[in-house]
Amino acid sequence: MGRDDPRYLVVGHLNKPHGTKGELFVWPLTDHPEGTFAPGVVLYQGTGDASEPDPDLPPLRVEEVRPFRRGFLVRFGGVGNRQQARDFQGNYLLRAIDELEPRADDELFYHQLIGMTVETEDGERVGEIVEVYELSTADLLEVRDGDRSHMIPFLTDLLVEVDLEGRRMVIDPPDGLLDL
Repeated sequence: MGRDDPRYLVVGHLNKPHGTKGELFVWPLTDHPEGTFAPGVVLYQGTGDASEPDPDLPPLRVEEVRPFRRGFLVRFGGVGNRQQARDFQGNYLLRAIDELEPRADDELFYHQLIGMTVETEDGERVGEIVEVYELSTADLLEVRDGDRSHMIPFLTDLLVEVDLEGRRMVIDPPDGLLDL
């Protein structure tokens, strides 16, 4: 991990209290919710677009969790009623990166892509990745070169190589994609 990499990742959002015993509906914001929302895991709270835990908000230890709709109902230690749960409503949950499950060889964090140079197989510079947009159909990379910006789908079919250490991505775009 480089020194500029974040130390925490947002893994969920405390949506709203559920019932009277302190459970909160948590909207997962991670690809590995089963390891994150598990009894004993300690999560930190942040507000807004926080990339670090808010030191004024207590860490929360997962006590019980159960799937509910497209998220989870979670009971945290020390949160025993609806009013206590309401105090945390709207906050984000963060987890220390060094506590996350090991990634597979072909997995990466999206923050690792920002600033990476993108070029075609022929060596033509496309630009630098400035943003990653997570969409339901396909995630998009915004690649900018000067005043020109390209929206490139982040699909394995287009990827030839991703070199994290060299900060370089090689793509094989279909005809016309870079003309848009």
